[in-house]
Amino acid sequence: MTETLLAPLTTLGVGGVARRYVEAGSESEIVDAVRAADGYGDDLLIVGGGSNLVISDGGYPGTVIRVANTGYTVDEQDGAVALTVQAGQPWDDLVALTVTSGWAGLEALSGIPGLTGATPVQNVGAYGSDVSQTITRVRTWDRNTGSIREFDNSDLAFGYRDSVLKRSTVNGSPRFVVLEVEFRLTAGRQSLPIRYAELARVLEAEVGGTAKASDVRREVLRLRASKGMVHDPDDRDTFSTGSFFTNPIVDPATAERLPANAPRWPAGDKIKLSAAWLIDNAGFSKGFGLEGTSNGDLNGHDLAGGRASLSTKHTLAITNRGEASAEDVLAIARAVRDGVDSAFGIRLQPEPLLIGCSL
Repeated sequence: MTETLLAPLTTLGVGGVARRYVEAGSESEIVDAVRAADGYGDDLLIVGGGSNLVISDGGYPGTVIRVANTGYTVDEQDGAVALTVQAGQPWDDLVALTVTSGWAGLEALSGIPGLTGATPVQNVGAYGSDVSQTITRVRTWDRNTGSIREFDNSDLAFGYRDSVLKRSTVNGSPRFVVLEVEFRLTAGRQSLPIRYAELARVLEAEVGGTAKASDVRREVLRLRASKGMVHDPDDRDTFSTGSFFTNPIVDPATAERLPANAPRWPAGDKIKLSAAWLIDNAGFSKGFGLEGTSNGDLNGHDLAGGRASLSTKHTLAITNRGEASAEDVLAIARAVRDGVDSAFGIRLQPEPLLIGCSL
């Protein structure tokens, strides 16, 4: 176990040193490392692709375990595909494999950074799809009982960017450490029904219709890249956590107070709003916070002198322009959150995990 700088392990590129760091390349190594950390009485942080983390500049005072077990098995019978994947398998590599192999179900989730083990925790989703639609089983290590525990789909209580895995903690760290995930896919080259209007439009399909899964993947990657949501080492707009804020879910009365052109979608007995629309219409433009912009000191905040800013491609992402600290990123986030609250009375909630820091 060694001290390790955490910033390079994240897509945002911020974060101090971990007191203890372990890279675990197999299920047994993950379990052994977790048991050792619990034996020390350490706080525990599980890191995969690092795409959903904002880590404090002060680092992490406990044990950081990087999940690195990879591989998968396939059982295809009667048109159904059971795909069992190790937690450390890179997610987009897996999606690409399913599309080229003729297994439909994950194509709309192309281009999302990170590892497979993180997907059920956050119920990762995009373009009208999320993993709750295809996950059948998740194998975990239960730190409370010191044993393996498996969850079926119905046990996971999936919600919008949420699951029982996300809500179950031990002293602020995850109770259940994901070891492998099983998906049920469909043998075939056609996609699942397309539920997102923008995607359907570029595919010249109807909402609820299908297209070739390879075409869906191609267009999703193109759309994500246009918004800076596909990591590119040569593009600072992609050094982010992706969407920094979740789309708020509000009661109908709150939604009715918004202008008629504000996007909204039904969410049970509530209404889901567009965080991007709220940010744009509260006066925050793409690139907000870059040095020299006219609104760089909105609401009296110190906006980091250009080290961090909203993406120049999409206002939902907060980017590290090269030398940002975690506090630089959080300064932008606070300004945006407070500005939306002031304009619309709606308080945005962060999507990434804030480790050792807060808004």
